[in-house]
Amino acid sequence: MTDKTEATNGAKAEEAKQLHEQDSDGYVVDVDTEAAGSETGVKVAKDGHTRLIPQPSDDPNDPLNWSWGKKHLILFIISWASFLPDYGSATGAVTLIPQAIQWETTPDTVNHSQAGNVFMLGAGGVVVVLLSAYFGRMPIVFWFLLASTATAAWCAAATSLDSFTAARILNGFFSTVSQAGGLMFIQDIFFFHERARKINIWSSFIIISPYAGPLLTAFMLVTQDWPIPFWVYFAMNVLALFLVAGWLQETYYDRSIPAAEQPAPGNRIGRLVGTAQFKSRHLRNTFGQACWRTVSVLIKPIILISCFFYAFTFAWAVGINTTLSIFVTPLYGFGPKQIGFFYFTPIVAVILGEVIGHWLHDANANYYIRSHKGHFEPEVRLRVIYLSIPLVIIGLVLFGQAMESAWHYMAAAVVWGLYVFGMMITTVALNSYCLDAYPEASGEVSAWLNFSRTVGGFIVSYFQVRWADAQGTKLSFGIQGAVCAAAVILIVVLQIWGKRLRAWAGPLNFNTN
Repeated sequence: MTDKTEATNGAKAEEAKQLHEQDSDGYVVDVDTEAAGSETGVKVAKDGHTRLIPQPSDDPNDPLNWSWGKKHLILFIISWASFLPDYGSATGAVTLIPQAIQWETTPDTVNHSQAGNVFMLGAGGVVVVLLSAYFGRMPIVFWFLLASTATAAWCAAATSLDSFTAARILNGFFSTVSQAGGLMFIQDIFFFHERARKINIWSSFIIISPYAGPLLTAFMLVTQDWPIPFWVYFAMNVLALFLVAGWLQETYYDRSIPAAEQPAPGNRIGRLVGTAQFKSRHLRNTFGQACWRTVSVLIKPIILISCFFYAFTFAWAVGINTTLSIFVTPLYGFGPKQIGFFYFTPIVAVILGEVIGHWLHDANANYYIRSHKGHFEPEVRLRVIYLSIPLVIIGLVLFGQAMESAWHYMAAAVVWGLYVFGMMITTVALNSYCLDAYPEASGEVSAWLNFSRTVGGFIVSYFQVRWADAQGTKLSFGIQGAVCAAAVILIVVLQIWGKRLRAWAGPLNFNTN
């Protein structure tokens, strides 16, 4: 073995050791405390005492060293691309009735195309992360967005239910690329103390999108035929593709390799289509390792528990959204315009959740760090869920009451907003927790959480309407609220035993981060 190989392997071993220490012992965030000691050579933030985690290299090409503007441009591009999957999926929730009329079937039958699309938003995400671990981040985003753009046009041009369903399923698979892999980019370019705020921004694009889609679609349907909203969705995909082609960067960077030995980045076209990354694939994961990464993360106890919790709580958001027009049209006599106005409430709820969450998650973390001599444990992120989950439960229960008892539509909108606001706060807390626990698995964590929420929604969307018809919305949504309440037990388990479960399961020992 050459000296160069030994040095590289030693650097990788040291990096893995540091990651393992973070997993089992928490983070030392404040270097100005007794607990942190008098470390020398430790790079800190501009405040002079917040430790930079991970420690950036001295290479200006290291994404952690990029400028504020460059980092946030990438964050915006990824967030905009993450906005598209649920926006496009939920667009179909409002076009169910005119499509059913055109194709001489029932809205519930047309809704099957919606269910297939929702399932693929999760399944496609797992494939995205697997391929990114082998080929690199940037080319996977580009090629998947290209396919998403093409299938979006197919959705708009479909002339039969079978054609439309096939287009929707394929579009769901490809459009999810940034939604599933967004945490990879956040992990690559931002430090630990910045990530919760950035996840909050990224998550707000994702959670607001399924409400923005029906809102805008409903207003379009007042004067336009149903394909027009899908042509608008196509144009939004074109914009995302343009932004990716022009300004997205490859953010994967292996800090165990000295700057002088880093692979040549190649030209922009090479990085975009993947030929540049393919030349250096021997420095990343083999295809087998990329596949194993995906599996090994899911079998970690805290990730599996987190995914179950997310599925049990977020699934109802998808169920409500994909079937809302079926509920409110006969109850309130709503037309497309009124349905559009109804969707303002969850959008306001997401915005409020983003604003409050921007401070809440950091306040929660900073309080713990100050009171524990500069140390931080990932499980601390979960504390805010005890504030948000009661709103989730109340929102679901009262929404069912509103539908069955014919409450005023404004009351129904407000309680729906309570649920959405609670899920916005919960989503950021859960994503931050899993990322802090396994920072080297940012993509896999993102993909499995995305998979859990979409598969839960896929299942619920199949029986939401029939369940409500059979037992009434008061009972069906009451049971949904009870499921969310029971799911809190999983958070209690993570808070009490999460650290021990992480230590018992051991480190991931990935070849790369």
